[in-house]
Amino acid sequence: MRTARLRTVHPVLWAGWAALAAGAVLCVIGWYGVSGERFAERQLPYLASCTVPGAALIIAGSVLLTHGRGALAAARVEELYGLLVAAGPAEDEESGQPAAAPLAVSGDLLMVPGGTLWHRADCPLVAGKAEAVPVDGKLVRSGELGPCPICEPAEADD
Repeated sequence: MRTARLRTVHPVLWAGWAALAAGAVLCVIGWYGVSGERFAERQLPYLASCTVPGAALIIAGSVLLTHGRGALAAARVEELYGLLVAAGPAEDEESGQPAAAPLAVSGDLLMVPGGTLWHRADCPLVAGKAEAVPVDGKLVRSGELGPCPICEPAEADD
């Protein structure tokens, strides 16, 4: 299952590789031309017509490859997200009913030392972790800790 965005990324990658190859060929031709000339005034045309455009093509090809790979990664993430959303909830094997998602409803708040989020005690990100400690209120008030987007502990205080 390929998305349309994946199909539009591949030409950018091919163009990047083509620009890199053409730039390398031009640089080799320029180097060969410069190496055969003794005087600088005879070397300048090779630099201007081959080496400089070759270097520009190598840079352009590198930019295209970087952009293409980033777009390819983004397209794959979108595709995986689409598959995740399209997948229905898992069914419980015993009853055949959809399995209920575990909800974090605990009122106890925890944090991991050195972390940037505070969580409910039954949040899957801190549940069962021995290093999780109770939240220091000063860190929350100062803004150093933010609420976890998974268990949404801000709603626990409301």
